[in-house]
Amino acid sequence: MYKQISSTQNSTIKYILQLQEKSRSRRKEGKFVLEGFRELTLALEGNYTIDTLFFYPEICSHESVQTLVKNTAKAPECIEISKEVYQKIAYRTSTEGVLAIMKTKEHSLKHISFHNTKPLILVAEAPEKPGNIGALLRTADAANIDAVFIANPKTDLYNPNIVRSSVGCVFTTQIATGSTSEIISYLQENQIDIYCAALTASENYHIQDFQNAAAIVVGTEATGLSDEWLNNSTQNIIIPMQGKIDSMNVSVAAAIILFEAKRQRNFN
Repeated sequence: MYKQISSTQNSTIKYILQLQEKSRSRRKEGKFVLEGFRELTLALEGNYTIDTLFFYPEICSHESVQTLVKNTAKAPECIEISKEVYQKIAYRTSTEGVLAIMKTKEHSLKHISFHNTKPLILVAEAPEKPGNIGALLRTADAANIDAVFIANPKTDLYNPNIVRSSVGCVFTTQIATGSTSEIISYLQENQIDIYCAALTASENYHIQDFQNAAAIVVGTEATGLSDEWLNNSTQNIIIPMQGKIDSMNVSVAAAIILFEAKRQRNFN
């Protein structure tokens, strides 16, 4: 028999809502809330740990719960919740009746490791919109690159909107955060070429050689990259626009450049 929670006023339910709504609480507790069978599966594959799992049995059966947690190193507590509780804490309408309190990871540069000598990295400086961050992480997963670095982050990675918009890809790629100076130093120390997407002093992206260790650096659509990046760039690159505008969504631009790099590497 599973423990049951039927009241939306339960202290555990209030705790879940706090984790969902407040970045400060996520950082303090080292925990976040994750919804959906697919997202939970990806998180477990990424070696994340479930603290407590909640399920609404009318949608998610006991058997599905057991399938989800059977390969966890330590079986989490599983709690059956009522329809009212599920509707209160579910961030989305299509979460398959299951969500969990998860333990966060540390995302410092010192935890990054590469399986090859010529890694391909995406760097995003000061991204603000959770939807853009999620889209960048989906792009990184789609291209199967080695890591994503976020310089001067404006929001924490476990913001529900980032997790949702990344469709779980926040768990499938190595991610590190740090200041612009820290990340530049890391790239230079590891002899990783820096290609900054910028309008000034730029060459077309498709004539570059991305086959060596390379970092593709993108900034916000509003302000672009800081001078610190541009002053330390191996080469500024640009995607030639064919229409009336001079830029495109940051995740689209990143995808174009990353897949050119993968093409040059024969998609290995």
